Formats: sequence, structure tokens, C-alpha cells
Amino acid sequence: MPQFSLSARESVETELTRKLLDYLLSGVMLPGQRIPPERALAEALGVGRAAIRNSIKALVLLGLLDQRQGDGTYLSRTESDLLPKVIEWGLLLGQHRIADIMELRQHLEVILAALAAERRTPEQLEAMRGHIREMEAAATDYERYVEADIAFHLAVARASGNEVMAGVLSNAQSLLRVWATRVIRAADETETSLAMHLPVLDAIEAQDSEKARAAMTALMERAARRLRRSLPQPAAG
Repeated sequence: MPQFSLSARESVETELTRKLLDYLLSGVMLPGQRIPPERALAEALGVGRAAIRNSIKALVLLGLLDQRQGDGTYLSRTESDLLPKVIEWGLLLGQHRIADIMELRQHLEVILAALAAERRTPEQLEAMRGHIREMEAAATDYERYVEADIAFHLAVARASGNEVMAGVLSNAQSLLRVWATRVIRAADETETSLAMHLPVLDAIEAQDSEKARAAMTALMERAARRLRRSLPQPAAG
């Protein structure tokens, strides 16, 4: 059972939901595992069952919990869907975890771009060009743009020739979709995003791994900044 101390700086239910979220994603529980019942959670946390019930409802809405009538509440079995749903509900996510995710993606994509520049085939390069053309054609159709954006990054990953790292990025497609959608909708335009992708394509075409690394670094750093700005900011103490 988790042991939490709740402060008076925010509503009990808000902080309780946040702490339950941290607990569920801490690795203590596995996807598909049943969480403790409301009464046990209420007693352990020293709060009313109504507060526990409302926090559980919030996490069910978030997609982290699966309520089964007459059988209890379980951590979602769809492990790959947990993280992007948390990102989408940034208010409930600790800022340190967002920073960790951004750091992971930045380093991973930079390495993949450098390897793609060294190893890409003509066919893989043409696939990347096709995704860039689709991004250009999408213009203000943000959903279409995001799908082409994700396809470009996955094409770069495949061209790296490293199936393990490419697989990590591929498994995070739903996370990438949430990330890209937030950033593009917050910016309300696609031109600057597209402009940041072009140097990546050019460097991979030229088979210049250092330029590919630098171009992807610039793209990832800008995307991370825009994501941070799009997320709810913590209240001042």
C-alpha cells in the first residue's frame, strides 16, 4: 500500500490524484494488476472515501485505470498507452517526469538521425522525402501534418539500421502523436516546424552524420521548449 502525506497547498482530491498517479507509474504495480479497494486506500491515506472515489474516477477518465463492475479497479493493461495519456493530462504529471521523457526522446532521435545519415538507402531517403512533401501539403490540416511528421521520424529511425532503438521510438508512436499535436496546436501553424525538419533531411541526404546530429538536436530542443510552454504551469507557492 502507498503511504502519502498530503499538504494543504492544494485541494485534497487534486493532490491525492497526483500522488496516486505517481504511485501507479512508479513500477510498484504492473499493467493488469488490481489496485487496493477504496476503503483500504482511504484508511491508509487518512482521507474520506468520497475523495478516493473522485480521484479514481479521474484516473479512469485518464485511461490509467479500468473499472470492472463487481470486480474492482485495475491498472490499464495497455502499457504503451499509459504515458501519452499522462502527457495529455500534464496537470497531473510531475514536471520531473516530463523532463525525463523529453531528455530521452532528444538523445534517442539525435543518435538515430546520425546513424540514418550513415546508413540510409536511396529507397529510405525517398520515403523521408515523401513524408516531408506530405507535411508541406498538409499546411493547416494539423492532424494530417502530425501523422506525416511522425511518419518522417519513424522513417529516420528505420534508416538508422538499429532495430532496437528504432523499436523504442516506434513503440512510442502514441506519445509522439500527443507531443506533436500539443506543440502544433499551441503554435497554431506548421511552417516553422517544417522548416526545422528540412535540415535533417538535407543532412541525411548528404550522408553527413554530424550535420544530421546538429539538425536533429536543434529540432528536438525547439520541440521540447514548445512542449513545456504548452503544458500547465505549476501554481506559485
